Amino acid sequence: MRVHRGICAKLQGGFLRRWWAAVAVGALMIIIAAILAAIFPKLMDIILTREIALRDGGRTYKWWKEPPVSPRLSVYIYNVTNADEFLNDGEKPELQELGPYVYTQHWEKVEVKFNDNDTISYKVKKQFKFSPELSVGSDDDLVVVPNVPMLSATSQSKHAARFLRLAMASIMDILRIKPFVEVSIGQLLWGYEDPLLKLAKDVVPKEQKLPYDQFGLLYGKNGTTPDWYTIFTGQGDIGKYGILDKWNGKDSLGHWTAPECDSVAGSDGSIFPPRITKQTVLKVFDKDLCRALPLVFKEEVSTAGGVPGYRFVPASNAFASPSRLESQRCFCPAGPPCAPEGTFNVSLCQYDSPVLLSFPHFYLADPTLREGVNGISPPVEDKHQFYIDVQPLMGTALRAKARIQINLAVSQVRDIKQVASFPDIVFPIMWFEDGIDELPVEMRSLMKMAVDLPPVARAAVSGALGALGLIVLIGALLCLARAAKRQEKLHLSSPLPPNATTGKTGQLNPAFQNSSK
Repeated sequence: MRVHRGICAKLQGGFLRRWWAAVAVGALMIIIAAILAAIFPKLMDIILTREIALRDGGRTYKWWKEPPVSPRLSVYIYNVTNADEFLNDGEKPELQELGPYVYTQHWEKVEVKFNDNDTISYKVKKQFKFSPELSVGSDDDLVVVPNVPMLSATSQSKHAARFLRLAMASIMDILRIKPFVEVSIGQLLWGYEDPLLKLAKDVVPKEQKLPYDQFGLLYGKNGTTPDWYTIFTGQGDIGKYGILDKWNGKDSLGHWTAPECDSVAGSDGSIFPPRITKQTVLKVFDKDLCRALPLVFKEEVSTAGGVPGYRFVPASNAFASPSRLESQRCFCPAGPPCAPEGTFNVSLCQYDSPVLLSFPHFYLADPTLREGVNGISPPVEDKHQFYIDVQPLMGTALRAKARIQINLAVSQVRDIKQVASFPDIVFPIMWFEDGIDELPVEMRSLMKMAVDLPPVARAAVSGALGALGLIVLIGALLCLARAAKRQEKLHLSSPLPPNATTGKTGQLNPAFQNSSK
């Protein structure tokens, strides 16, 4: 009782001198708590947008410009062990998978400039360094692989005039060019002098010349910065954050027959617009892939440090043939015939070389492609699937494994004796895995805090304010009720006024007597 009286006395004697003021304050605190709980996500969105949008001097910009990670490129080569038997006796190719040959990378955006339309332009500089301690073998190891420049030239001549094919056969005889070459891993990846390319440099018209005089599967990618990328910074519209606006000044490739296939609109795979859901379809643009690859949600994941993420993988029909999926028809402008199921023809952006991309070990592809050679084991999803793990709140890539296989679609050309016995075949050359395993501890810690702190802060602030308002409201109402009850008791127990109940003679006043009846 004393406690209640003390509270009421304080409410009466303090700044809440009137009970209705205490009730109003308590109710107002509860309303503010409810409003705060409702708008807290919007406030966090505003803060998040400001923090992750690319702006000069910002932390996100610093990490974006020079990522504090060391991506690894792991290369696996298909060594041909029976080249002579394949050519002379028609045996099925025997392949030996060698690797991984691992290269650590350093990425950096250079020549960065902000534009007036909420975009930023830059070039990407990637440097590769061979890592012997992570590799199985040396990059000086010798391998036998298809002669890509030669087989590309012969395949392209299939529909040319016969005298041109015969002339090509003579030239190859003179230059002693064979369908298979023995080169080192380093030469195969980064370049070696090819006599056919050297000849082409001297005799092909200037406007038709290739931009290189050596051949390598990754030639021109180490330390060079040829391409301009322009992406949205997210400052004006966070929904476009990290999405390509232009590539080399163009918003389309100019290769494919439909805008949805030809557009470069997609991420580079490192950042995506925030607030990703399981229904989101992410698109990753790669100039070597010659398109934007659609990725769909697969499962929830968690990184070291407990940062939650969503795993996105290529849609199962990403490399579907037009005969199975009509929307893929735009990727086959000259067909049919089109690329086999599970492969993608990139010849239009590889100087007409008949290069087909697929996932490693022909994962998700027509099984007959793998059965056309010996030595390639059945694909395993965990080892051969392309995936990116994304933090859905911020749209940052947590982990990534870009896995692609390079194949050569070889056509038989009977007028060129060097390949007259070469059957029509999709010949695997190599596959690679490019990506990162984890982000640095500092980045993971900040992401973990950004994910965990807002819900806790929302619950703590709105909960504390609401609870305090409820206490004030209930306390004020209790005090009001108590005060009202006390007033009622005082009224009932107060003495009657003189002569109110009795007359002068001591008899009951007639007025009260009548009323009592």
